[in-house]
Amino acid sequence: MTGGEELMELNKSGIIGQSTSLAEVFKVLGKVAPTDSTVLVTGESGTGKELLVRALHSNSCRHDKPFVPINCGAIPKELLESELFGHEKGAFTHAIRSRPGRFEVADGGTIFLDEIGEMDLSLQVKILRVLQEKEIERVGGSGCKKVDVRIVAATNRDLEVEVAAGRFREDLYYRLNVIPLHLPPLRERGGDVLVLARYFLNFFCSKKKRPTLVLSPDARRVLSAYTWPGNVRELENFMERLSILVDGDAVSPEDLPRKILDHVGDIAALPEVEECAEEIETPVHEESCPAAPASASDASVVESGVPDAHAVQAVAPQTPGSFTWPDLAVLEAQALNLKDFLDAVESRLIDEALERAEGVKNQAAELLGIKRTTLIEKLKKRNT
Repeated sequence: MTGGEELMELNKSGIIGQSTSLAEVFKVLGKVAPTDSTVLVTGESGTGKELLVRALHSNSCRHDKPFVPINCGAIPKELLESELFGHEKGAFTHAIRSRPGRFEVADGGTIFLDEIGEMDLSLQVKILRVLQEKEIERVGGSGCKKVDVRIVAATNRDLEVEVAAGRFREDLYYRLNVIPLHLPPLRERGGDVLVLARYFLNFFCSKKKRPTLVLSPDARRVLSAYTWPGNVRELENFMERLSILVDGDAVSPEDLPRKILDHVGDIAALPEVEECAEEIETPVHEESCPAAPASASDASVVESGVPDAHAVQAVAPQTPGSFTWPDLAVLEAQALNLKDFLDAVESRLIDEALERAEGVKNQAAELLGIKRTTLIEKLKKRNT
């Protein structure tokens, strides 16, 4: 079997692109995924690191076990230890019952420590212990519990610089960096800019029930020349804006913001860019909306700290903006009661809002349509 054939067999979890640099990433992923080696994913904000980690999990021997992501920068450090390792009843004020943490929830599967560079030094040593001993200790607990998890971490920081500055443990860095996997920024992915632009534009036009917009030759030249500092996330958001604001049936340079036009300079001096030929059938958000597995059995994705939260994924919509009502079969299959299920849904949405707001509680509360004080109270209750 050739290397290209192996690449075609990978589950890419919604990551889209044809560039050589992205193909190299998947070449490494194809070799690493079947192992249990620890992986450190690096890349700028907005490049799609979580989707890459989901692809890693989907192609691993643990693909039918839980995938548990947690954004280490979105949860206050005083709550993060309990969120990761769980706590025993009476461990702190309001701890009226024992609660497992994310590592226990991920047992048998993969835990994804996103933004690991934001983690406090006091917690880094506890992560190091998990890597070395394969065991965790709940907050307020008196004994250790063995866990069988694959740890994958990601960061947009240069951890070698953080180590030199004393903000990240050197021993933890080397433990995490067994397999480094770097996701290139969009500006280094060549023609992928137009592949993604058309993909997102088609999706948003379809979602808004309007005829599909096309990119004029000059618009393609401008979009290809722009450096996209916000990467795929910025491109996605921009295509959504165009799908709303453009009145005609084609996007021209006049529809583009002055910031982009000033950045690229004289359009006449830009090289010609051919329209991408690849057709992408099923639009899925690449960055802001996690790629849903083809079926609930493909990946048990846990977005909250509730032990049985993977049941939420069983009713997750397969395309952004859609919704599927859960039924009693979900509760029966996961041996859940209604309260635990609703707690899992709430916790997942809170985590997503915090991640999208980059940890800013005011913005997260606005996304959820609740007051900031309500959000803070809910975060406190999650650790009781």
